[in-house]
Amino acid sequence: MLKRKKQKDIPVYLFTGLLESGKTAFIRDTLKEDEFMDGQKTLYLLCEQGEVEIDENLLIRNMVKVVTVEDRSELTEEYLTGLELKYDIDRVLFENNGMWKPEEIVDLFPENWFPAQVFGLVDGSTFQLYMGNMGAMLMDQLKMADLVVFNRMTDDSERASYRRRIKAINAKAQVLFEDEAGTLDDQFSDSVPFDINAPEIDLEDFDYGLWYVDALENADRYNGKKIRFKAQVYRGKAFADNKLVPGRFVMTCCEADTQFLGYICYVDNAKDFQNKDWVNVEATVRVEYCKDYKQKGVVLYADKPLVPAEPGERLLTFS
Repeated sequence: MLKRKKQKDIPVYLFTGLLESGKTAFIRDTLKEDEFMDGQKTLYLLCEQGEVEIDENLLIRNMVKVVTVEDRSELTEEYLTGLELKYDIDRVLFENNGMWKPEEIVDLFPENWFPAQVFGLVDGSTFQLYMGNMGAMLMDQLKMADLVVFNRMTDDSERASYRRRIKAINAKAQVLFEDEAGTLDDQFSDSVPFDINAPEIDLEDFDYGLWYVDALENADRYNGKKIRFKAQVYRGKAFADNKLVPGRFVMTCCEADTQFLGYICYVDNAKDFQNKDWVNVEATVRVEYCKDYKQKGVVLYADKPLVPAEPGERLLTFS
C-alpha cells in the first residue's frame, strides 16, 4: 500500500497592521536580507493593496510568487494547501488585511503551516488619531506580534507612552521605533514617575499602570522592595483563603477595551474581600516561579492585613 508523502512544515511570516501602516515596505526590506536570498521558494499572500509596490526583479531573484487575496472567504485550508502544492513552496509571507483579525486568520492555516514570526506595523505619525477613533481594531492587529515597529515617528517624546500601550496588551512583543528617515532605534528613556531606587515605593493612582508594565518587563529591579498602592480585588473561585489579586482596570485603547491588571498577592485576610472591593495594599515584592503565570514573575506578600479603602479612579490609562 502506497503511503501518502508527509507534508513538510511551512513557516509563515505574518505582517499585521492597518492600511498604510508600512507592511509592504517592511516586507520589501525583509526580502533584501540574506535570510530570504537562500534559494527557497516563497509564497507572498497579498491581502491588501497599498501605495507601495515591490520591484518585480527583487521578487524574481528571491523566487517569490505573489498571490493576491481580495476576499477573506477565499482563505480556506483547502485553498492554502492548493497553493502550497501548486507552487511547491518552502515558506509564506502573509500580508494581512487590516480589517481581519490575525488570530482568526492563523486558525485557517493548514496543519503543517505555523507562524514563524509575527510583525506588527504602526504608522507612528497617526497612532494617536487611530487610537482615538479605532483603537480596538488597531490593537487587534498587534496582540499576536513578536515585533512591533512604529515607523514615521516624528515626536520622540511619545515613544515611552506608545511602548507601554503595546506591552499592556502584548507583553512578549519587542517594540522598535523608526524615524521618518527610516532609521531604527529602540534605545530611549522609558522613565517611570517614581524613584526606582527607593527601597519603598508609594504609587499614586495614575502611576499604577506604568508600574505594572515596568514590573512585567523588569521584575528583578523590584525584587525585595516594599510597595504601597490602592487597588480593587479579584478572587478566583478556586483561590486559597490567603490569595487574591489586587489590581486596577486600565484602558488600553478605548473604554470598551479595558483590562484588569494585577499580580498574585498572599495575605492572611484575603477571604474577607469580594471581587471589586477597594483595598489599600502594603506588600513586599518577590520574583519567583508562579503556577498561575506558568513562569517567574512578580508575586506580592502583604506586610500586614489589607484594609478597605475609599474608591479610587475607576479607569486608568498608560498616558
